[in-house]
Amino acid sequence: MQARENLAQQAAKGAAEALIPQSNDKAKWWQQITEYSLIVIFIVMFVTMSLTVDHFFSIENMLGLALSISQIGMVACTMMFCLASRDFDLSVGSTVAFAGVLCAMVLNATGNTFISIVAAVAAGAVIGFVNGAVIAYLRINALITTLATMEIVRGLGFIVSHGQAVGVSSDTFIALGGLSFFGVSLPIWVTLLCFIVFGVMLNQTVYGRNTLAIGGNPEASRLAGINVERTRVYIFLIQGAVTALAGVILASRITSGQPNAAQGFELNVISACVLGGVSLLGGRATISGVVIGVLIMGTVENVMNLLNIDAFYQYLVRGAILLAAVLLDQLKNRGSRD
Repeated sequence: MQARENLAQQAAKGAAEALIPQSNDKAKWWQQITEYSLIVIFIVMFVTMSLTVDHFFSIENMLGLALSISQIGMVACTMMFCLASRDFDLSVGSTVAFAGVLCAMVLNATGNTFISIVAAVAAGAVIGFVNGAVIAYLRINALITTLATMEIVRGLGFIVSHGQAVGVSSDTFIALGGLSFFGVSLPIWVTLLCFIVFGVMLNQTVYGRNTLAIGGNPEASRLAGINVERTRVYIFLIQGAVTALAGVILASRITSGQPNAAQGFELNVISACVLGGVSLLGGRATISGVVIGVLIMGTVENVMNLLNIDAFYQYLVRGAILLAAVLLDQLKNRGSRD
């Protein structure tokens, strides 16, 4: 009888050990699928558009595509950190508009391009600091906090500009938006620099590791000695500064500060990040995924413009992409749990 029980226990143990490699293989298989699926989707989409849409795969259109996604790409780099820490920022569109208006007003008052840019970026940093401090120290939900600052900052932009576009006549400032190096516009170079800098910050610095740790488990991170509140404030402060810089570049491109600019901008940025694999539950983000997500969003919009698709239908497509991105995030989280 005892021998029979021993044999049964050994059989059960062997079966359990046999299942462990299978579960590990399944997890690795799912990870590879989710890691490379987005790249494959983009390559297939890009090749298909190049073969079927006139003028898509031309140098002029490629440069125009890169320029059109430059602002989204810049802000997506910092939004990646917000999402990875289990937060998000709905005020980025308003910050872009306010920074452009403030920069134009300071430029017209002082005539100094450098001072106007510094003032706008500093204002964006202050907005980000307020967001981060309220969320981290007052423990108010990021949705409510950034929704409130979205309305406040947009309102400030309309108040200081009296609801009108603030034009600029400085040739130096206007030249920033059209300046080119090796045939590539300055905004594109700035976006590429952001991809590199924030990619290194995410993967090679304590700041990046702390961000992912906070998103994975805030309480465990606090017990491990990470100052969770201060890190969150830094995340939002950098978010605000980079967003304001994007607003300055936009104002330079359109030669004015527009208080109604960048409406819906925050949804495009969040969609690009989530589509690129940044988890809404925090703790997971890659700069390569964000780059692909930004490229997919920009390519879809570029193709719709080339095909002269009505703007009303473009809203439907962008909404569908956002929904698809959220569903993909849910599938990834479900697959990682399984």
